[in-house]
Amino acid sequence: MKDHKSVSIADGVFDRLEKDILTGKYKRGEVLSEIRLSNELGVSRTPVREAVRRLQQEQLLEEGPRGSVVLGISLEDTLDMYDIRLDLESKAAGRAAERISSEELNKMGEVLELQSFYIGKNDADNADKIRNLDSEFHRLLYKASDSRVFYNVLSTLHRKISKFRKASVSNHGRAVNSLKEHEAILQALQNHDSAEAERLTRLHVQNARDSMTEME
Repeated sequence: MKDHKSVSIADGVFDRLEKDILTGKYKRGEVLSEIRLSNELGVSRTPVREAVRRLQQEQLLEEGPRGSVVLGISLEDTLDMYDIRLDLESKAAGRAAERISSEELNKMGEVLELQSFYIGKNDADNADKIRNLDSEFHRLLYKASDSRVFYNVLSTLHRKISKFRKASVSNHGRAVNSLKEHEAILQALQNHDSAEAERLTRLHVQNARDSMTEME
């Protein structure tokens, strides 16, 4: 049986390495040895080995002769994920409009109030806060669909394109427009208008995709 402490450390190492790969700290093609990662993270090689194995399963790393090679997320990968989100996320929003509770609506409204506050500051130092609030809005939307499958698939896709999403929310104009789109989606959810929620969510994802390709 695995030691719970070791599992917990491995989870932390996985989260850290996944974030560093997705945000571009570790570049595509870079070789990451267990010794290097162990030294950088200040942990033993055992949790590093477990985390690396999981990252290989996620196809963010691949095994190489001198260590694990960073695959990361390419632009083509990201565009494919946006295409998947276009269909799945709009359907999730349609379901959410039918099933969402007053408590969930209130939570989404609170997220948008905070998002508006930080966007209004127009400060580059708030980019991470805006991105995290954006993620929380979408997480609550997926959860409100009342489908574990929609939630798990969409949450994974949303997390994996975080490198590009950070660049997107760092663009003040896009951040402002994204907030307006979120507010429109929330209004459709409050009205329990499934068709409108689906339409607006598809438009939102399409706009995010277009914004990302323009930056590239």
